[in-house]
Amino acid sequence: MKLTARNTHRDLAYFYLGLIIAFSLSGIFLNHRQAWNPRRYTYDTREFERAAINKDSINEAFARNVGGSVGVDDDFRRFQVTPDQLRINYTNHDVEVELATGKGKVISYRTTPVLGQMTKLHLDTSKWWIYYSDVFGAAMLTIAITGMFIQTGDNSFRKRGWKLALAGIIFPLIFLFLLS
Repeated sequence: MKLTARNTHRDLAYFYLGLIIAFSLSGIFLNHRQAWNPRRYTYDTREFERAAINKDSINEAFARNVGGSVGVDDDFRRFQVTPDQLRINYTNHDVEVELATGKGKVISYRTTPVLGQMTKLHLDTSKWWIYYSDVFGAAMLTIAITGMFIQTGDNSFRKRGWKLALAGIIFPLIFLFLLS
């Protein structure tokens, strides 16, 4: 096989096709995780009632104890107290309790199969994945650069493509600097 821009572009794109699709989808999912998070979707909500809670008595030890008393056997993450509610977050559960009435609910979460694991690709920080992501980034640069030299004639990069590439660079910069 001859080493040309077209062959390099094609073969790298084929090799990374699965990762390109997974990164694209997981990026979209993460952009909209407030509306729907595939790593954490609600599969069960259970209500409970306990005694009213004095806001002054709430500390981390108290928050951890509330979870255990309502059947949550999960890793504690954090708690938050608002004027009328105690919210406790665990790895796979949330507990919300109204301070005045003691009424509350336990919300249980699961990961959406496959889609939830894909979003982890954007969030993983293990050494091997960072190195692989760096190689992937270099491959994407290679795909972009070799793609500039594939087309010839009136639709080539030199005649037409550079204008689209410039627009493609300016467009995200507008969002980054002017609209954020």
